[in-house]
Amino acid sequence: MENSKKFRSWLDEMKLSHPLVIAGPCSAETESQVLQIAHDLKDTDVNYYRAGIWKPRTRPGNFEGVGAIGLKWLQRVKEETGLKTATEVANRAHVELALEYDVDLLWIGARSTVSPFIVQEIADALEGTDKIILVKNPVNPDLSLWIGAVERLHNANIEKLGVIHRGFSSYKKTKYRNLPEWQIAIDLQSKYPDLPIINDPSHISGRRDLIFDVSQTALDLNFDGLMIETHCDPDKAWSDAEQQVTPARLQEIFKDLKVRKRGSDQADFHNSLDQLRAQIDVLDASILDTLGERMTVAKSIGQLKKDLNVAVLQSNRWNEILGRMILEGEQRNLSEEFILKLFKSIHQESIRHQEKIMNP
Repeated sequence: MENSKKFRSWLDEMKLSHPLVIAGPCSAETESQVLQIAHDLKDTDVNYYRAGIWKPRTRPGNFEGVGAIGLKWLQRVKEETGLKTATEVANRAHVELALEYDVDLLWIGARSTVSPFIVQEIADALEGTDKIILVKNPVNPDLSLWIGAVERLHNANIEKLGVIHRGFSSYKKTKYRNLPEWQIAIDLQSKYPDLPIINDPSHISGRRDLIFDVSQTALDLNFDGLMIETHCDPDKAWSDAEQQVTPARLQEIFKDLKVRKRGSDQADFHNSLDQLRAQIDVLDASILDTLGERMTVAKSIGQLKKDLNVAVLQSNRWNEILGRMILEGEQRNLSEEFILKLFKSIHQESIRHQEKIMNP
């Protein structure tokens, strides 16, 4: 799949007046729950009603979805509300059942994207389908693996393709359930600008209070839509309770989100500028996070030096760092002057933190 590949503009064909919205419960729990949420969403900006029928779980014994019976409930959703339906598939059997029950949009989950064998099995089962197929990013930050999954589907003559950015796992504890790693999604957009990209703020956040901010960042980065988990009684949800919002809250989010204009007297210029500035904001935040982590390590070094009565300044180590950073900076087209200023400031801040440990 070449970078110049043009993907079918199925989003343009929909002629939406707003970004694509996929919403509904993390899991289909009961028929009444599925239908209640659907009726609450039918007169909103939601385009596709999502519900997990099969739920891959980390450990056995947790709720793993209601199974095929839930597909009948999705049929009723379509009949009663007119909403198109969406669900996750993880193997050939899932695909065959979802197609049998005329589910309109299928997505491959993050746990499945990591396995080329699973993706190929799904691609073979879907070959030539006219359904919309979306691919979530793999659990770990691996752009090639994500692209590879899209390529397998494309090679199966599936035209209506897109991706879902749901964040990446990390051993580090942060405010997010899954780190956004926005730059990876940006890199994918840059390589394939015609490939629709949907953001999943629910799985990135893991907390409903962060969903708005993540959604706004995604729209600022020119994402094509949002997938937001929505439940009539989130606190009692059978899975991922903390990251689901009520239909009423979803409407508030829609109202408050700022959708950037795509047309003006200088549309191309302003859109490009907004996207670049949004990327800068994301990268700047990432730089600050990294610097904060570096200073945490510096404090640990300060404590170690204090315990052994070792001086804070280690000139040989500092010169080694500076020389290496100048060389690596040159490889990234960064001037020696800039590297010297940057790392001298970092070093001074590191020393300040260590001195506070040595002399509280």
